[in-house]
Amino acid sequence: MQLTSSFVALLQEFRHVFTSPSLQTFLSLVTGWCLSHRRRFVTELIQSSGSTHRGHFCRYHRFFSAASWSLELLWQVVARVLVTTFAPTGLIELAGDDTLCRKRGLTLYGAGMHHDPLMSSRALKVFSWGHDWVVLCLVVRCFWAPSKVWCLPLLCRLYRNRQGLAKGRKGKKRPPDPNHRTRPQLFREMLAVVASWFPERQFVVSGDSAYGGQSVLRHLPANVDLISHVHPKGALYAPPPPRPRHRKGPGRKKGRRLPGMAEWAKDGTPWQELVFDQFGLHATLWVKTIQALYYTAGKGRLLTIVLVHDVLGKRPDQMFYCTRLDWDARQILSSYAARWAIEVTFENSKQLLGLEDPANRKPLAVERTAPMALVLYSLIVVWFHRLGHLVVRFPDRPWYPQKEESSFADMLSALRRVSWEEKLLPLLPKSRPLKNCVAGLIEFLSRSG
Repeated sequence: MQLTSSFVALLQEFRHVFTSPSLQTFLSLVTGWCLSHRRRFVTELIQSSGSTHRGHFCRYHRFFSAASWSLELLWQVVARVLVTTFAPTGLIELAGDDTLCRKRGLTLYGAGMHHDPLMSSRALKVFSWGHDWVVLCLVVRCFWAPSKVWCLPLLCRLYRNRQGLAKGRKGKKRPPDPNHRTRPQLFREMLAVVASWFPERQFVVSGDSAYGGQSVLRHLPANVDLISHVHPKGALYAPPPPRPRHRKGPGRKKGRRLPGMAEWAKDGTPWQELVFDQFGLHATLWVKTIQALYYTAGKGRLLTIVLVHDVLGKRPDQMFYCTRLDWDARQILSSYAARWAIEVTFENSKQLLGLEDPANRKPLAVERTAPMALVLYSLIVVWFHRLGHLVVRFPDRPWYPQKEESSFADMLSALRRVSWEEKLLPLLPKSRPLKNCVAGLIEFLSRSG
């Protein structure tokens, strides 16, 4: 079995990443990954792609665990395809976050105990064993789904916590790894890599409070701006006054201390009302904006600070900062709200593409296999943007007649349906009953989930 020729042509963009034999293995595994309705184990990918007797089965396992191809180069090609397709000019919007893939087994490379946000509540924090992936995505808006925002992965890193690094089997302890990096450090590293791939372009990246501290803000590349949270008790300062000419020595690094969030909200300065009705944010907000120093995190960097109050009281008061001084409150909040799409990306990647499924144990296999689901998520959206939106077909659901915009499940179903049609329809005789029967079978095989 082979995917539709238009998708195979897209996969040819990666021909320089692999050798000729590895490229054929890559095409087979991607085919199985897209067509499979079961868990994405390597053996399942072999069967789903029809490659059971096409070379020894170890060849497909070794593709992830031993083959000499570069995951970094693979991501670079993905990033160039995404930017060329969705952001050929202008500002490039990014979003970053991490997601937990639950696993079982104490000998898995890189696994550890991590906070599980889906199982936790405000009253109880739950931790689960698994792999924690820090992911950087391109934020795009498409004409075929004008009310939606898509976050397309273009780079990821596996986070290894200190517990997993310091403890060995049977209670034996190993010395801590001096090369250990926190999630914000991995996030900063990825920003630097992507900025180096496109040195002539300007980026703005949105991250939650975990990725807005000094370890990120103080080390941003020159062509990257950041939008994130200000801690509710964060200390803000006015810009430093100019140094008097008669005074010797360096000037002041910061001005007077500004009121805290609660005091600022009650200080009597007028609020500006903004109404939002967009992906990720449907609310009427009151905002106040100043330019100040978030000195602890950003040292001497001047930031645009936005204080947000929900008129209906559904959200607590929050403060956001942006390193772009020419952006107003609406631009900052709209851009930050769009990062909600990264949570949709994680959900779709796990439920429809098996991000949590791979059962690998060795370092190289662990670091290569799961990211393939994120790579495929981006490539399927690229294919749909180029061609798939012309052939998408929504299921016949009388209880949902108003559906007009495609979800990722619709994209995956369209890819499967077109692939099966190209494979089966030319083989059929001109018998209408038989064609109707095969069309129904193809529709069933194409359903996602």
